[in-house]
Amino acid sequence: MIMRKVLNKGVILLVMYLFIGMFAQAQSNILSTNKKAENVLLGNYNPLDYQALKVITHPDSISKGILREVSPDSMKSYILKLGTFRNRNTGSDTLSQATGIGAARRWVYQKFDQFSKSTESRLLPSYLQFDQNICDAAQHRNIFAVLPGRFTGSKSVVILEAHIDSRCDNGCDTSCIAEGIEDNASGTALVLELARVMSRFTYNHSIVFLITIGEEQGLYGAEAFAKYVENQGIEVKAVLNNDVIGGVICGNTASPPGCSGTGSVDSTNVRLFSFGGFNSPHKGLARFVKHQYLNRIKPFSSVPMNINIMTPEDRTGRGGDHIPFRRHKYTAIRFTAANENGNADAANPSYTDRQHTSSDILGYDTDGDKVIDSFFVDFNYLARNAVINGCAAGMAAIGPTEPDFELSTNWVDKMTVKITSQTFHEKYKVGVRTLSNDWDTVYTFSGLSFDFPVTPANYFISVASVDAFGVESLFPTEKMTLISGINPIEKSEKSIELLPNKPNPADESTTISVLVNRSLPYKTAGIRISDLNGRLIEWIDLELKNGLNEVDYNHGYHQSGVYLYSLILDGMVIETKRMVFSN
Repeated sequence: MIMRKVLNKGVILLVMYLFIGMFAQAQSNILSTNKKAENVLLGNYNPLDYQALKVITHPDSISKGILREVSPDSMKSYILKLGTFRNRNTGSDTLSQATGIGAARRWVYQKFDQFSKSTESRLLPSYLQFDQNICDAAQHRNIFAVLPGRFTGSKSVVILEAHIDSRCDNGCDTSCIAEGIEDNASGTALVLELARVMSRFTYNHSIVFLITIGEEQGLYGAEAFAKYVENQGIEVKAVLNNDVIGGVICGNTASPPGCSGTGSVDSTNVRLFSFGGFNSPHKGLARFVKHQYLNRIKPFSSVPMNINIMTPEDRTGRGGDHIPFRRHKYTAIRFTAANENGNADAANPSYTDRQHTSSDILGYDTDGDKVIDSFFVDFNYLARNAVINGCAAGMAAIGPTEPDFELSTNWVDKMTVKITSQTFHEKYKVGVRTLSNDWDTVYTFSGLSFDFPVTPANYFISVASVDAFGVESLFPTEKMTLISGINPIEKSEKSIELLPNKPNPADESTTISVLVNRSLPYKTAGIRISDLNGRLIEWIDLELKNGLNEVDYNHGYHQSGVYLYSLILDGMVIETKRMVFSN
């Protein structure tokens, strides 16, 4: 059993806010306006009806095609158009043909339709309509397009997602200028461009290109779609959410874990946020995304990217559209730029950053010729992030089913993986990690059993199937084994152990784990965090269950140093370890 506790006041407040917001004003009448699109999501269709004249399914053709075809100029044109709607607040005008959320979502629908016509009408656009009082508007519409998969035996779909709504400091201000370029015209443009490019190819599973509304008021659009797929029994393989994904300039403020300093520029790093630690399918999806990039895109890319798998589910006190999907038990992650211009505290009189203000614009005209020539969004950076998304979504949509496996060890220097299901594949991959969110090593092997060397450490192991074309399945299940370096006959197993935190050094947030091997009586338990002089920094209450118990500790924005963390039972120090924060 794994118990996980997230210790952050901002996150707790966010969860309370989302819970109250989502359920105080219940959503109803959730429906797709295109029954053909819905039938594809349900798997009730003939794939031959949507077969391309030229079927392109090879993984190399797909990944290299996405890398070649994604256009920074196309995404720039989408962002320029999205800025013309002036205010895309969820409660803004729905009747105007030029401004407001209604005009914006009709334009997105038309783009999906345009892409469909250029790809033999294989892309099926639709609205997801739902009733809910948001900013005094009673009915709302997400926009999505479905690219049918070529098989209906496995009906799970892959979702590429971003929100289109924008806001000023007041969440329901429908009259301010809110172009929302970084937040989140950048994400909307990314999803649109991938719909254009990826619909040229054929995948085993259907892909959904989803543009939501209501994110800024409480993740309502994503919640509606998550409810919809759950109510309809639609299987979801993975959700890739893109929010604040194109900007490169760090603001005076940023929600941690954030950027390195005011005015700093970063166009080669991207952050992947996801829920959980050990055996988290969300972290597993993040590792899959990075693995696809390193193996299929980076060797051919002129500008290499660094993909950072973050510890928390989102920035401190913040949230995104991946959260409702996760809450409905779908595997979901969030892509966010390395640098954000603001922590969204726009109501604060001292706030000078762009996020959630009328200043979230494309850039400035520095020479007075009425043409923007200094941009806040880097379109080449946005394109690189789109390629990372597209490659991962494409491989997930053509990849095989993941296997089950067993672990055994001699406890000293050898680990053995044995495949117990999906045993017909030519190869398998084993992801091995110890102290970080990322893999230390990925092994590839043939056959159904594989031995690899180990040294004393706490190991987290996951395994993927590899098909005949070299495409991996997801890595959804992790198993943990502690290699002690001591023969089990000689080993005296502790009842309770404080494990090394991970990652270490940490990215402003780290996971502390306690392994309970045998239940033991206690009245109070906790983690005491202190500096090297013994000064108390924070106390974290624990409720210990058999198995692995995890707690996230957020040290804070731009904090660094060496700290001690101790496991305390009934006032007694059981064990103490060191952790390092480095920014």
